[in-house]
Amino acid sequence: MQQESYRGYAIWGHAIAQQEELLARERYASSGTVTKSGKFVEASGILGVVDSESEAEHLGLEWARAWVDNHI
Repeated sequence: MQQESYRGYAIWGHAIAQQEELLARERYASSGTVTKSGKFVEASGILGVVDSESEAEHLGLEWARAWVDNHI
C-alpha cells in the first residue's frame, strides 16, 4: 500500500494479491482510497488486475488523484 498527500487529502493506492488457480502466477487487483483529516471520503472498486504490486498501487494513486481533482 502506498500513501501520499495530494491537495489536502491523504490518498492511498492498494494492491490486493489475486491467484485464480493454485499454479497460476500471482497478480494484483488495484484500488484507491481518499481520506481527509483521518476520515474516509471515497474508495474505488477494483480498477483492474495487473502483474505487479507497484503497478497496482500506482493505478490506485492515479484514480485517487483524479477523484480529488474532480471534487474540489
